[in-house]
Amino acid sequence: MIVFPNAKINLGLQVVGKRPDGYHNIETVFYPIPLTDALEIEEREGNTDSLTVHGIAIDAVAEDNLVIKAVKAMRRKYDFPFLTIELIKHIPSGAGLGGGSSDASFMLKLVRDRFALPIDDLQLAEIALSLGADCPFFISNQPVLATELGQVFTPLPNFSLSGMHIVVVKPPIHINTAAAYKGLTRVGKREMMPDAILRNPIETWKGQLVNDFETSLFPAHPRLAELKDMLYRCGALYAAMSGSGSALFGLFRDEPHIEKDITTDCFVWQSNLP
Repeated sequence: MIVFPNAKINLGLQVVGKRPDGYHNIETVFYPIPLTDALEIEEREGNTDSLTVHGIAIDAVAEDNLVIKAVKAMRRKYDFPFLTIELIKHIPSGAGLGGGSSDASFMLKLVRDRFALPIDDLQLAEIALSLGADCPFFISNQPVLATELGQVFTPLPNFSLSGMHIVVVKPPIHINTAAAYKGLTRVGKREMMPDAILRNPIETWKGQLVNDFETSLFPAHPRLAELKDMLYRCGALYAAMSGSGSALFGLFRDEPHIEKDITTDCFVWQSNLP
């Protein structure tokens, strides 16, 4: 049985304050995009699960992979056969695209559906939350306003980017999420809520729909700013970094011609949005 975990982008990301526990409250819109991994399971003999990862290399041992952690979380509540798991990675890691979180949540759904386990989406989302703040998003996989730690969701059923063309560009830059939060220079400067900005025409988003991480990360990594400028030169109506990076995306009316001389060493993906 095979599924295709998809990525997401952040439309705006405002860090609105630091919490007493040291974490930060945010406001952002999660939006699913059809950039996917592939995840397949088969039953196996024995008393252990096996994970093999293909495609983009992951710098982690199998036991630390969120897919294995998802299986273990399900085993704590339900009994089902041990698994041979094949994961083909196409979503770049450390990109702000939620690839690992998506793999984990799709694994939960895959196990539930394959073995007809008596658990609904709401209960599955509770297990997903134990794996990561944004994991529950991929259970429903619909646009949401995410607040607090990024785990409190308000559905946005009337918001759609259907028909737009998206380009995702990720340079060979690794950004540690914890370090990115530590280096923030823009915290608590609340702008209009991201979902409110999204009600306006896309042509008005530039300069209003902000990602607070850009303020601190662009000076430290000028290549990120260069790629964002490139997306606008190519005709993007809106361009931004997703999450804490290092992937950037641009939204276009039509398929653009991307400047290959600038993106030679980058992961580049583009598609129409369904």
